Amino acid sequence: QLQPVESGGGLVQPGESLRLSCEASGFVMDDYSIGWFRQAPGKEREGLLCIRPNGIISNYADSVKGRFTISRDNAKNMVYLQMTSLKAEDTAVYYCALRRNIVCTSSRVFQDYWGQGTQVTVSA
Repeated sequence: QLQPVESGGGLVQPGESLRLSCEASGFVMDDYSIGWFRQAPGKEREGLLCIRPNGIISNYADSVKGRFTISRDNAKNMVYLQMTSLKAEDTAVYYCALRRNIVCTSSRVFQDYWGQGTQVTVSA
């Protein structure tokens, strides 16, 4: 069964940076828009950023604008989330999700494949 796999999470201090990776082995990358979501304890899963196969990016969360960036390497079947200036409120489980559509959406219900998630904890 196809499933993306996230990695790169961990414990960091406020102000530090972290890069998350999403490996999408077995997927035809040109067919999928790929997004990063996160879910903090007691909160709903929220969409952060999404990148189309052609590299066009959608940003859905004002809270991460200017701090988080998304990129993809279709040849390597990889998508990345570069996070800088991390804050305690960024603590969450981070998920990548693939949607078999070249158009991005932040809606959870329209994502076709989810990874298991990677924990990011920002604490002094």
